[in-house]
Amino acid sequence: MTQHVIVLGAGVVGVTTAWQLAQAGFSVTVIEQESGAGLQTSFANGGQISVCHATPWANPSTPMKALKWLWQEDAPLLFRWQRLFGRDFDADLWRWGWQFLQQCQSINADKNLVQMVNLGLYSRQILTKVREQTHIDYDCLTKGIMHFYTDKKEFEQAHAPTERMRQLGCDREIISVKQAILLEPALASCADNLVGATYTALDESGDAKKFTQELAKHCQNQGVQFLFNHQIERLLFKNQQITGVKVVTEQQSQVLTADKYVLAMGSYSPFLVKDLGVHLPIYPAKGYSATYPVVDKDKTPYVSLIDDEYKLVYSRLGERLRVAGTAEFNGFNLALNAVRCQAISRRVQQVFGNVVDFSQPNFWTGLRPMTPSNVPIIGRAVNAQGRIDNLYLNTGHGTLGWTHSNGSAKAMSDILLGKKPDVDFNFVGLT
Repeated sequence: MTQHVIVLGAGVVGVTTAWQLAQAGFSVTVIEQESGAGLQTSFANGGQISVCHATPWANPSTPMKALKWLWQEDAPLLFRWQRLFGRDFDADLWRWGWQFLQQCQSINADKNLVQMVNLGLYSRQILTKVREQTHIDYDCLTKGIMHFYTDKKEFEQAHAPTERMRQLGCDREIISVKQAILLEPALASCADNLVGATYTALDESGDAKKFTQELAKHCQNQGVQFLFNHQIERLLFKNQQITGVKVVTEQQSQVLTADKYVLAMGSYSPFLVKDLGVHLPIYPAKGYSATYPVVDKDKTPYVSLIDDEYKLVYSRLGERLRVAGTAEFNGFNLALNAVRCQAISRRVQQVFGNVVDFSQPNFWTGLRPMTPSNVPIIGRAVNAQGRIDNLYLNTGHGTLGWTHSNGSAKAMSDILLGKKPDVDFNFVGLT
């Protein structure tokens, strides 16, 4: 008898999970509060499948940088002081921040890096297979990712992480300014400020929203049912088992049931399982992006770039340039901050000049579900009484939801089939 699985959430993680479950023979229903797939965190992210340039935010150098940036409105990493000390005091942020500091220790940061790279390499392989299966057009570019540096000290400090990445199976290499410009001629505009770069030929880029929405169509063709505009109110729970999902629409409230349930609701995941005694260390990191129409095609980069000084990424998406980055810890506030938006445009102009139309920026902000370690939570849900029989977790992907989504989804499919996933990763609740 075919088992029915409900996937909670239709972002890139939820939709890739639905696809892999459908491929494995499950009957699948996806529940989403928005009117379509990929309309929240997946909507306008940086676009990078960044396996070999993704290091944990929690590392030994971060605490001092965070303190330095504390009062800087356009800082790459910004903790809102009101939530730390003021009238909007946020106990969840304090708790998360303390756990984050623990993960900044060298030994923990390296363990987390290993997890992130292992899952990333696997996920990139699965993405290639999905692309071959579906032939989805999502402005994919397989021209690699380059991390460029304008500070000599930061570039020198990048040598050790690059070597560590190579030890873990990445093809990342240190290159000169001349090599960087040969690979991406658009960098010639800021050549005088460059001190070096690192490059990975096998990393890639593409529009996560387009991919998610197109894959959702393929899922529907495979029989997956999508219930959009359904607000998930709570999980019904009895005897260590989920007995249903209470959802609300404009017309009615109802309970939907399945054999198994997969939680893929990003930053909102902790709220849904808190009453079950499941505590997920996930806090929303507000990220910004700007999307510009390309004016000068030849001088706008095709290689996806990481700007170390400003912690921004640049991805060419057809006739658009997507620039994204920064992390602001400000609860679930989604308001656009003009200072942070203007800082993105200012930096793009500094690096490349007037290669895009700055009069028509499309600014966006989304909440990235960050764990203190930057490692996602994938596996079985567990509370003080033990494993919950039919609840599975695929959440907490932080800044790497697009990078890790396909591998996470395939691993989740294997777990529901009772198989050991084909990736060396610390899945939760399996032992």
